[in-house]
Amino acid sequence: MRLFKFLVVTLAAWGQQAPPNLTMQREAMKKLEFLVGKWEGEGTVMRGTGPMKLRQSEDVQFKLDGLLLLVEGTGRNEQGQVVFRALATATYDDQARVYRWRAHSEGRYLETELRVTPGGFAWGYEGGPVQVANKMELTAKGEWHEITEIINGNSPPRKTLDMTLKHQ
Repeated sequence: MRLFKFLVVTLAAWGQQAPPNLTMQREAMKKLEFLVGKWEGEGTVMRGTGPMKLRQSEDVQFKLDGLLLLVEGTGRNEQGQVVFRALATATYDDQARVYRWRAHSEGRYLETELRVTPGGFAWGYEGGPVQVANKMELTAKGEWHEITEIINGNSPPRKTLDMTLKHQ
């Protein structure tokens, strides 16, 4: 009986939410359509043991009739071994009027706001005293240029990723 009451109350509360504005969501997502396709290029990741060169690829697709952008990245070292994999989704929350970024890698995940700019995007997060800032911009040549910086306390930003990809 308790479960039945819980379900009734939950469904009633859900029913009181405004329905999603799918037109608004699709229109907002069109600001990211420049990313759709396959991208490949070179990158450098700074690790505790020093810089590591990568051959990076990004496969970007719209899903759910344009409501969700799926981004799958794979990084390979100079020997061709996979050393990095990530899967992320971008969506638009029409109620809050913000983009959402959900990224998964190495058994972990992150949910944060995605700031969409003309020809680019940015996202970041804080973990204790550490702030992570990621920024992607299209270059004048139409290349995907992305950097990630970490700020630890009052220390100056330290670049941990720098990559440039070409649309295939």
